[in-house]
Amino acid sequence: MAAEEHVTDETMTEEQVARMFAGMNEVIRAGEEMRTLRAEMIQLFAGLGWTQDRLARLAGMSQPAVSKQVAKARAGEAADPADLSLDQHDAPWLEGRLWGLAEEIAETVGEAAHCSRHVHALTRGRKRFTPQNVDALRRLVEEDLRAHRTDLTAGHQQVYDRIARGLDVLATKGEAGAGPASARRTLACQIQRVRLKDA
Repeated sequence: MAAEEHVTDETMTEEQVARMFAGMNEVIRAGEEMRTLRAEMIQLFAGLGWTQDRLARLAGMSQPAVSKQVAKARAGEAADPADLSLDQHDAPWLEGRLWGLAEEIAETVGEAAHCSRHVHALTRGRKRFTPQNVDALRRLVEEDLRAHRTDLTAGHQQVYDRIARGLDVLATKGEAGAGPASARRTLACQIQRVRLKDA
C-alpha cells in the first residue's frame, strides 16, 4: 500500500482529515491556538507520509505554506506529534470529547437540542471549561440523549457513557495529558466529531 493511502487505527482516512481541517478552518479566526494546532496536524500527517500537495488541498492552504510547516518539523522546531487516539483520559481530552459530542447533537437535532446554547457559548469563547460549565454541559447532553432518542444513534449514548465514566474517574484520580489544555480540548473535539460521523 502506498504511503499516501496508508491508514491504521492510529491515523485517519483522507475524508476524515479533510473534515477535521474544514472544522479547524471555520474557527481559525478564534486565534493563534488553532493555527498552532493545524500546523501540528500538518506536521503529523507529513510525518506519516502524506504529500505536501495533498495536505495543502485538504487544509485549504497554499503548498508553500504547508512546505514551511513541514520544514519547521524537519528543523526540530515541531513539538512531539499529537496522539489521535480517543482513548486518552486527562480532563481536557475528555472535556473536548464531550464538547464534540454536544456539537454533533446540536447539529443533528438543531435548536431543539438542550445543549445548543451552551455549545455555541463554548465555541465562541463566551463560556470557559470550568468544572461547573462541564457539569452543566453533561446534564444538557444527558437530557438530549433522553429527549431525542429517535434522532440520535446508539453511538451517541455509547460515546457519552465512555466520556462520563472517564470524567467520574478523573474526579477521584486525576491525570495530566501532554500539551496545552485548550489545544488538547480542541483536538479531541474535532476527532470526536469525525469519528461520530463515521460510526
